[in-house]
Amino acid sequence: MNNPIDGDDAHSDTLVLFGVTGDLAAKKIFPALYAMCKHGTLNVPVVGVASSPWTTEQLRARARESIERDGVVDDPAALERLLGLLRYVSGNYNDSGTIDSLRQALGNARRPAFYLAIPPALFPAVNRGNGAAGLGAHARVIIEKPFGRDLASARELNRIALEVFSEDAIFRIDHFLGKEAIMNILYFRFANSFLEP
Repeated sequence: MNNPIDGDDAHSDTLVLFGVTGDLAAKKIFPALYAMCKHGTLNVPVVGVASSPWTTEQLRARARESIERDGVVDDPAALERLLGLLRYVSGNYNDSGTIDSLRQALGNARRPAFYLAIPPALFPAVNRGNGAAGLGAHARVIIEKPFGRDLASARELNRIALEVFSEDAIFRIDHFLGKEAIMNILYFRFANSFLEP
């Protein structure tokens, strides 16, 4: 679906992270967001949504802990910028009140990006809730693997996503898909002399 307001290439104006209190956020997403802040590529609000009864301050403490555990914090100003961007919405993904709270947290955001770092069983409720609330019109959705239990459930999840988002607004992510290839780059380089300068 094309966005008649600001074009297909418009950047998202808010990142909404469903499953923000989970393991994936702690181990991978918070360190990646910190790296983006260091490079100046993250300057939009990050709204975390989860069922944990946390506050925004507790979320910020979790993010700080995750980033510090991941490695050296060599840019404290970037870390503080990231923490300042974080907001939190607590609630059940199946509850329309949670989506209403999310809509309030989004404020004037017109083109959010929804990152679903949640179990596949929750994808339908989140996608349909966002759609029913009118939040999917100019949004993007990033769906973290696993994408279903089998081919039939993957097709069903895809059908539900397409009820709310256009195909070009759906991003299916498998952060381990290329891991083996990346781990073997040095071996590949040194095992093939034609790659040496």
